Amino acid sequence: MLIGEVARRSGVSARMLRHYESLGLLRPSGRTGSGYREYSGDDIRRIFHIESLRSLGLTLREIGRALDDPGFEPSVLVDDLIRQTRERIAAETELLTRLRRIGAAEPTGWEDVLQVVAVLQALGSQSAAARQRAALSSADEIPVPVEALVEAVLREAEPNVAGALRWALVRAVNADSEGDGGRGRDGGTDRGRGGNRSGTATAAATATALLAESLGSPVAAVRERAVRSLAEMPGAEATARLRDALAGPDAVVRGHAALALGTRGVAEAVPGLLDMVVAGRNDTEAADALSLLAGETATADRIADGLVDRLARAHPTTEAPARVRLTQALADIPGSTASRALKELSRDEDRAVALTAAYLLQLRDAR
Repeated sequence: MLIGEVARRSGVSARMLRHYESLGLLRPSGRTGSGYREYSGDDIRRIFHIESLRSLGLTLREIGRALDDPGFEPSVLVDDLIRQTRERIAAETELLTRLRRIGAAEPTGWEDVLQVVAVLQALGSQSAAARQRAALSSADEIPVPVEALVEAVLREAEPNVAGALRWALVRAVNADSEGDGGRGRDGGTDRGRGGNRSGTATAAATATALLAESLGSPVAAVRERAVRSLAEMPGAEATARLRDALAGPDAVVRGHAALALGTRGVAEAVPGLLDMVVAGRNDTEAADALSLLAGETATADRIADGLVDRLARAHPTTEAPARVRLTQALADIPGSTASRALKELSRDEDRAVALTAAYLLQLRDAR
């Protein structure tokens, strides 16, 4: 079969067939009397083998080794191709994410694009100072999408930088909500620091959903960063997600959720706050949250009853510090229930508890 017929039947151009021959990858079995290349059935099969291996991403040199080296191990090459493909997909995915974030910022010119790229690069910098500067600048005139800020918050281990990122995220969400749901006065799309708000989801909804999803992360540090960020998010949706977190398996997540809900006036946080006082984990903040919730008489009595119940269950010897903390937590709980409990505790067999209760009673009488 001559080269023109081979090209027509195989779909490989005559030029490419000659290129394969020049590389030693394909050698026609014969020549006609006029000197034209003549391909046999085995030659045709080799052409299809070459094209099949090219479809897997092999180079022509690798294809030559695969077809001609008797000791060649295809599994090694396949494993290497899998690794290269994964790396390429990861790189392409990262590029796609970056392009989407730049697009979400709705740049009006190349200067805007370059500013967003610079901030995104700084957020991923190895320098904590650079990341912190990027967090602060993102709250100014550079419209960094909330997805990028959430991602940065979730991976940030430096406390000061994490605080700046949470602040920037809340600023971005607030800037979005102040834009009247993403519409300007003229009815057009309003460009804000929260990114593109012409879609159905606002910046607050997007950020809240991403943070709530990260509460299920297998990494404990990520779960804690997510709930700390969620605690600073405004809105009813964030409150609902924090309520869900109260039932989660992670005690640290439950604690941060309880503290946030307590400051929002959600009485469902009371059991979690009581647990924190007993455990001595952020117990001062938990006691403050309980006092905020005790504004209504019924809630105050419920909190006082809960503290007394935990005191009764705490062993006087092995859990003496917990009993003192519970007694101290009664200090700012108004109402007769808390007062009666302190009077009882002023006669407690544990001297530290009795002295603490007596002192708190004096303070209540003075007020």
